[in-house]
Amino acid sequence: MALQVVTAVTGAAWEAALVGALDRADHGVTVVRRCVDASDLLATAATGTAQAALLSADLHRLDGDAVARLTAAGVAVVGLADPADERAGDRLRAIGVPTVLPADASAEDVVRALRDAVDGVPASGHDVADPRAALPAPSSTPVLPPGERRPPRGRVVAVWGPTGAPGRTTVAVGLADEAARLGVPTLLVDADVYGGVVAQVLGLLDESPGLAGAARQAAAGTLDEAALTRLAWSVRPHLAVLTGLARADRWPELRPSAVAAVLTEARRTADLVVVDCAFNLEEDEELSFDTAAPRRNGATVTVLEQADDVLCVSGADPVALQRTIRALGQMRDLLPEVEPAVVVNQVRRGPVPGDPREEIASALERFAGRQVRSFLPADRRATDAALASGRTLAEVAPGSPLRTALRSLAAELARVPEPAAGRRGRARRRAG
Repeated sequence: MALQVVTAVTGAAWEAALVGALDRADHGVTVVRRCVDASDLLATAATGTAQAALLSADLHRLDGDAVARLTAAGVAVVGLADPADERAGDRLRAIGVPTVLPADASAEDVVRALRDAVDGVPASGHDVADPRAALPAPSSTPVLPPGERRPPRGRVVAVWGPTGAPGRTTVAVGLADEAARLGVPTLLVDADVYGGVVAQVLGLLDESPGLAGAARQAAAGTLDEAALTRLAWSVRPHLAVLTGLARADRWPELRPSAVAAVLTEARRTADLVVVDCAFNLEEDEELSFDTAAPRRNGATVTVLEQADDVLCVSGADPVALQRTIRALGQMRDLLPEVEPAVVVNQVRRGPVPGDPREEIASALERFAGRQVRSFLPADRRATDAALASGRTLAEVAPGSPLRTALRSLAAELARVPEPAAGRRGRARRRAG
């Protein structure tokens, strides 16, 4: 049976000759359609008439999401790179095309690559009606272009928590700032798709491209260390910030595959990557029959799966604790392989009877099966002063107990020694 192939190499001078050569009967290949852009290619793939796709790097609207959707539809992908374009092959590999040939390759070599690619796809492919098959698995890492690029070395810390403003952004900003002050090259990323405010908290311009710009370049296969550095704000030595969405309705720009690629590149630019995540993990069941529709919470799930450490930030009052227990249960069901560490914020006497630390620790152990990694004391005066001036706790209240606790946690996450002053401060608090 002839191999059913769809091509998407429009505009190339060598396209007509290649298609003619592939259609010759002795090659056992039938070109079922010549597509004009990525949308046409995806529509054809969804019909199930093609087993493989042959595409070029300059195809209009071709990105990592399109390649992932082709794979989800059971279509093997082979790329053709113009020999005159030195970076064409790198761009194709960066968006997930596993096999790339020079455009002047012989028809026999192209057919061999197509058959090998098809053999690498499971015989049954994927059901295009499967909602999880429509998008790339969050844990998948895009194929990286070859060359002299240092491997990802940094650690990713995801700061997540339930709804109700338990202080995720305060914790994320504080950890990133303290790690930078400890001499650790740090990148703070605002990935909250519902209402990221890292830019406002630090007094930065939130209309800058930030994470959305990085995601666009990652989807196109053009994101590298230099590009990511240009997109990030340099706040102070060792601290850069990738701002979030200027408006919440722009969430479709943060596709899971692109966010995963941004995190991979972020690991190259910084030793510690702190990501402020949204609270929501639920899937939209109404979209389960439309595999082309993006999922709003896909970016959050991607960050949590990619992270080396996941911090679940909880408030210290009964309502916040109940939300935390429910959120941890939801995470356990959706992401059983992720082991979050609980950080209780805004700890104070009053909302919880008795010793708040003992009571909170006991409740979380009993109802969520989790131990508390860190307690962060409430310091409303210091946080208000920092928010009013667009600065960090270290700048407006260097002696704040909250700042001291965040510095200790940052040292643990960055795996660097904590300053002696911080150790003495914690010892005095325990003694008191």
